[in-house]
Amino acid sequence: MKNFVEELRWRGMLFDIMPGTEDFLNKEMVKGYIGFDPTADSLGVGNMVQVMTLLHFQNCGHKPIALIGGATGMVGDPSGKSAERNLLDEETLKYNIACQKKQVERFLDFNVSGNAAEIVNNYDWMKEFSFLDFLRDVGKHITISYMMAKDSVQTRLDKGISFTEFTYQLLQGYDFYYLWKHHGVMLQIGGSDQWGNITTGNELIRRKDGGEAYAICTPLIKKADGTKFGKTEEGNIWLDPKRTSPYKFYQFWLQTSDADAEIYIKIFTLFDKEKIELIIADHKTQPHLRLLQKELAKDITVRVHSEEDYNNAVKASEILFGKSTKENFEQLSETLFLEIFEGVPQFNINKSVLNDGILLADLLTDSTQALPSKGEFRRAVKENSLSINKEKITDAEKKISASDLINGKYLLVKRGKSENYLLIAE
Repeated sequence: MKNFVEELRWRGMLFDIMPGTEDFLNKEMVKGYIGFDPTADSLGVGNMVQVMTLLHFQNCGHKPIALIGGATGMVGDPSGKSAERNLLDEETLKYNIACQKKQVERFLDFNVSGNAAEIVNNYDWMKEFSFLDFLRDVGKHITISYMMAKDSVQTRLDKGISFTEFTYQLLQGYDFYYLWKHHGVMLQIGGSDQWGNITTGNELIRRKDGGEAYAICTPLIKKADGTKFGKTEEGNIWLDPKRTSPYKFYQFWLQTSDADAEIYIKIFTLFDKEKIELIIADHKTQPHLRLLQKELAKDITVRVHSEEDYNNAVKASEILFGKSTKENFEQLSETLFLEIFEGVPQFNINKSVLNDGILLADLLTDSTQALPSKGEFRRAVKENSLSINKEKITDAEKKISASDLINGKYLLVKRGKSENYLLIAE
């Protein structure tokens, strides 16, 4: 049996640990759980830290349990938040839970003998729990002063916290107690912002039954520049391909800085220490090749999506950022082509204007206003900074016809290094 705590330690995934936990884990197979908040119909890459923690836990010979918070999702956790969260209705929560279950099942082994993973829903034991019973069986064991001392509460006192969110720590604490009492779960794991909620569970186990349980928390992952991990200018990076395409998912990892990639490859892959050290060493000899980012992006894209999605993402990247032609773009499916240029300014044109050919200057100024004026167009041509379908434009009198369209529909315009426009002929 591998040492789980040591595995977390060298991967940079250990933030705090309750005394005695490491020794206890080294004695026998232990059941441990992590809670997931079903406020969306997909997990994000931020949740992947905890998914990977459970996966490492299982690979070290222990039994991982993913708790989907069907009950606590109706309440709202104040940890790490500055404002009250909107509550979701039961139908939305059920849908979100079903979607998240499918994603978790892609990573953990639910069939291995001895320590097969499980998924539980705290709504199953909370749905018949009356308010009076909860006050009698749970509330009387935890004092107000104990609850008030939690950071998650203290940080919200000035702005206000509802009684609903104030009592969240009791609900999470009871989850730990219930799983400890009825399923023999001895360990709860969570992010560092959950430490207060986790230890409430340990306290409840001690005060109600005189029992003992253990806790570990992982660090909150941030980028090297201090910004929040898992978010871009466009928003969250999701595991669901309908929310974040495999191409954009791959690009998220590929575009990480060297400093971030050295951290992420330890957390988000299953590579052993020796292999990771070799990858980092190779990368440092030729950093411009981005070997570290490529290994990271490949591993996690294949596991979250598929080998085919990864290959398509690589192909699209090579076409977009390398030397390519209109024919190269036509090798991509229309779906992947549009994914690449999602968010790029788009202009619709009437396809009939291309029948006899139209001056590119007129197309980009009068017909679409992709460029503000013909003077700006001529300046771009003179500067050699304008391209159509990745081919430089050197002739200010160039005409465009239907035969120039990618797949008979699209025209890709690029000005300078970063200005892209997509013309759509219909």
